[in-house]
Amino acid sequence: MSQIKEANKKPKMGRFTFKDFEQMFPDDAACLEWLRGYLYPDGIYCKLCKDVTKHHRVASRPSYSCDHCGHHVHPTAGTIFHKSPTSLKTWFHAIYLMASTRCGISAKQIERETGVTYKTAWRMFNKIRSLLQDDGAPLSGSVEMDEMYYGGTSKGHRGRPMRGDKQKAPVIGIVERSTKKRIGRVKAMATPDVTSERVLGLVREHILPESTVFTDEYVIYDRVGIRVEEHKRISHSAKVWVMGDVHTNTIEGFWSLVKRGIGGVYHQVSHKFLQKYLDEYSFRYNHRFDLEPMFLTFLRQIAKAEA
Repeated sequence: MSQIKEANKKPKMGRFTFKDFEQMFPDDAACLEWLRGYLYPDGIYCKLCKDVTKHHRVASRPSYSCDHCGHHVHPTAGTIFHKSPTSLKTWFHAIYLMASTRCGISAKQIERETGVTYKTAWRMFNKIRSLLQDDGAPLSGSVEMDEMYYGGTSKGHRGRPMRGDKQKAPVIGIVERSTKKRIGRVKAMATPDVTSERVLGLVREHILPESTVFTDEYVIYDRVGIRVEEHKRISHSAKVWVMGDVHTNTIEGFWSLVKRGIGGVYHQVSHKFLQKYLDEYSFRYNHRFDLEPMFLTFLRQIAKAEA
């Protein structure tokens, strides 16, 4: 009973140390109780009784049974933990490790820290990362847009790829500038190509029309002005980086974080999984000033699939 009370305690704001983690989630029972409380904040609805009824924990399995009809409910069903032989405590530990670093953590490090096999660590790694997706809300206000190319260089060429270069994966990023009332968010999308049509489609999908968009002078941004209220450009080819409020320094700072993180932690990422890594870095950036610890922010992404 004391473990259940510990799991239901209001989490501390700010820092969340490993000692805090051990106190809040000492074992599988505490992890399951937190999951139950999060997924069923108003109580568990019993399908047979057709009402919210009192349930008790089943000792022999990770489930809860209705006190009236005995129907079992499994909080892990439909989540990333569904049918996983790995203990909930290990899953929560892996989430804690991923959330406790600014630049990410490799599956190999999760293997070393948790004691699972590399295959299990890799699976957990990707399942957890699948939770870290954008909420889909469009960006507004002062918005910067820029492209990046991820991958090796060919024939010593750096930056934008030469025609026919398939080693570089194009990525388009859009970021809001922060204001006194709002923390700016970022969206980063791996795309098959970087064209004017592609840019217009992303502007239509992710930026509100009343926004002001800042870009460099690259030709793919020539038609951005027809989709937004105002389009301002900075001429990087003329070695001009800032002119008043016209610059793309915010999104370029995010690119620097992504490139240094991937290069330093993961070393190399295949084009197939690139979007998942971009989602992870975007999620961290968008929640960088949350009042609650990043670990609890990660946990609250756990969603229950519709039955």
